Amino acid sequence: MPSTLPDGDPVPASGELPESALAGLGERPFGFYVHVPFCVTRCGYCDFNTYTASELGPGAAQRDYADTAVDEVRRARANLGAARLPVETVFFGGGTPTLLPAGDLVRILGAIEEEFGLAPGAEVTTEANPESVDPAYLAELREGGFNRMSFGMQSAREHVLAVLDRRHTPGRPARAVREARQAGFEHVNLDLIYSTPGESDDDWRASLAAAIEAGPDHVSAYSLIVEDGTKLAARIRRGELPMPDDDVAADRYLIADTMLAEAGFEWYEVSNWATSEAGRCRHNLLYWTGGDWWGVGPGAHSHVGGTRWWNVKHPAAYARRLAAGTSPAQAREVLGSGDRAVERLMLELRLAQGFPLGELDRPRVVARALADGLLETEPFKAGRAVLTLRGRLLADALVRDLT
Repeated sequence: MPSTLPDGDPVPASGELPESALAGLGERPFGFYVHVPFCVTRCGYCDFNTYTASELGPGAAQRDYADTAVDEVRRARANLGAARLPVETVFFGGGTPTLLPAGDLVRILGAIEEEFGLAPGAEVTTEANPESVDPAYLAELREGGFNRMSFGMQSAREHVLAVLDRRHTPGRPARAVREARQAGFEHVNLDLIYSTPGESDDDWRASLAAAIEAGPDHVSAYSLIVEDGTKLAARIRRGELPMPDDDVAADRYLIADTMLAEAGFEWYEVSNWATSEAGRCRHNLLYWTGGDWWGVGPGAHSHVGGTRWWNVKHPAAYARRLAAGTSPAQAREVLGSGDRAVERLMLELRLAQGFPLGELDRPRVVARALADGLLETEPFKAGRAVLTLRGRLLADALVRDLT
C-alpha cells in the first residue's frame, strides 16, 4: 500500500462505476482487501500508508475504524448492484491489522459475509506482527472465520531487525506460528526480507533456517527496496548504511530458493513458496490472474473489470467522506486493452504456471530468452513461457523486452 497515490480521473461522489467495469461482474473471481493503517511505530524501511498514534491527528481513531470500514463494505454492495458475488478471498493488511481488537476484524469480515456471502472454502487472511497476537486473540480470530495467518518475521538476527526498526525479538515468530497452529490455523505464512544493510549470507541462512523450523506452509521472501522519504533512505544518503547491492540480492535469492526447495517448498510466484497447492496464497493469486477485488480503507486500491481506483490516504479524510455518505475514492483510471495486456504479462509471467506463448508477439525476444536459459524447455514445447531460476532473477528485464 504505497504512501504516494497516482493521479487519475475524478470519481463520482456516489462511487458509481462505469458500465465497462460492471460487464461480466460475477464471472471473474472476487475478493476483498481490508487496509488497517495503524502501527505502534513506523519501521525505517516502510513506505506504506500507515500511521502511528502521534501521526493520526484529529478525526481518526482506531476505536472507530471497524464501523467506518463496515460502512465502505455496504457502499461496495450498493455500487456493485445485485450481481451475485460470493467472496473467494479476504485479506486484512496494513499497517498492523491485529492492533485492532479481534472482535473488530471479525465484525468487518461479518459485514462482508452479510452483504456478499463467502464462497465455500473462502480464504480469509490477516497479517500480524508476531508480538501483536497471543493465543486468546488467535483463537477469537479462528472462531470468527479467519483461516490463514501471515506473520512479519523479516529476519532472525537482532542486528538486522534493528536496522529495519522491527520490534519483535528473534524466536517470537516461531512461537506465533505454534500458537496459530494450536488455535486451528491450517495455513500460516512467514514474510522475510533479504539484503538489509549489515546482513551477511550466514545471517540470511539463519533466518531461512529459523523460518523453516517454525513450520509454516508458506514463505514470502522479498529483496529490501529503499524507498525515498523513509528513515532508511535518509540513513543511506548520510552514509550511515550502505545501499543494498543487486548482485548480493541475487545471491540471497538463490540461497532462499535452494534452502526452501530442500525443505519441501515449491515456488509458485517469483517471491513466494508453499509446501502444497493448498498452501498458496489464493488472494495474491487473484491479483496476479486478473480477478476483481474491492479495497476497503484509506489509500486502498480496488480493481473491477479493468477499472482501478484508490481511496483518499488519510484515515480522517476517509472517515469524513463515508460519514457524509460519499465515496472515499480519490481517483480512478479505466485501463485500455493495451495496458491490461501488459499488466497481465507482467504478473502472469512471474507465476510458475507461466504465460501462453501464443499470446507473445516478440518471437525474437522469446527465442533469445530460451537460448539464454531464461525459459524452461519442456513447458516451452507445450506452449508455455515458464521462467527458469535464472529467468526469475531477470524477470523484470524480460517483461520489458517483451512489451
